[in-house]
Amino acid sequence: MSFGYDNSLHTYTDGDDKKSKDSAANNSKGFKSLFGDKQDYDAANPGFFRLNPQAVSFVENYIRLESEEYGKMKEWGKTYIDLYDRILTENGIPVELKYLSIIESHLRRGLVSGAGAVGPWQLMPDEAKRYHLKTGRGLKDERTDFTKSTYAACKLINELHNEFGDWLLVIAAYNGGVGRVKQAIKKAGSRDFWALQAYLPEQTRNHVKKYIATHYIFEGGGGWTTLTAAETAIQRENVAVLLGQKQLADTVLEKTGVISISGKYNAGVIAKVLLMDLVEFKKLNPGFDKKLSQGQAYDLRLPNEKLTEFQEKRQEILQQSIQVLLAPPATTSTPVVKA
Repeated sequence: MSFGYDNSLHTYTDGDDKKSKDSAANNSKGFKSLFGDKQDYDAANPGFFRLNPQAVSFVENYIRLESEEYGKMKEWGKTYIDLYDRILTENGIPVELKYLSIIESHLRRGLVSGAGAVGPWQLMPDEAKRYHLKTGRGLKDERTDFTKSTYAACKLINELHNEFGDWLLVIAAYNGGVGRVKQAIKKAGSRDFWALQAYLPEQTRNHVKKYIATHYIFEGGGGWTTLTAAETAIQRENVAVLLGQKQLADTVLEKTGVISISGKYNAGVIAKVLLMDLVEFKKLNPGFDKKLSQGQAYDLRLPNEKLTEFQEKRQEILQQSIQVLLAPPATTSTPVVKA
């Protein structure tokens, strides 16, 4: 988290609103508005998450400048990226949040910002202290340790998501601080990043767009973590319409809540531990096992009284789910027929 310091290799600009709108309408990369025709959506295509028009100009420029370097990083940085995937999953965080480390440091272990942020996750001294990381010179500073710093970053990311419930605001707060994001929300009268970004420092609002652009470079499109909470609601509605899924009744929605998870969770294990009927669980969470098996995040919906219980037993549920995954398939013995 590098307050007041731009550690990027290039300079990127927002562009004014008119330029962004014109670029969204007529751009060579084929980006389309998030709010386009629902009939254009293709659930099998990772690019079906639309890019907000206000980000198009910036993202195009970033992709043009960084695609080559990031293409190489996919090879030399694979060990670190695989480590991120494992630890983020363990902590119930979408694996795509690994791109936050990439834009913070370009996976440079020894990077030190002018504000004192250190390591691949650019953690500040107070964060190191709060998460029990040792600080010092060189490799004695545990913020330079990929494993230890990633676990600490997960704690910070989860804290920020509990505070804001919106991944773009999490990324903004990671860079600029919780206080600045709260001030921007108050000044804008909105919790929508695209509405409040003008009240954030340029570095911070560009940081969010770098994350979105990096997601596009690595994933070939956007995803749930590149959307605001409001855009997420629109996207879920579009996907439901596309897949012909029946919407839950308002009375059901009022009695349930959601929590975003990713990892090797198993529907049967969750239902068993929470003492839920498996059929009822699947009605609330269609396509649960399939989506998580594809490495995607999922907004788990549970009765309100079960949400807290899930949080308390989250690690137990994950461990049991992994055991189910690793268990050898059941075999059926063929009866011997005597002649």
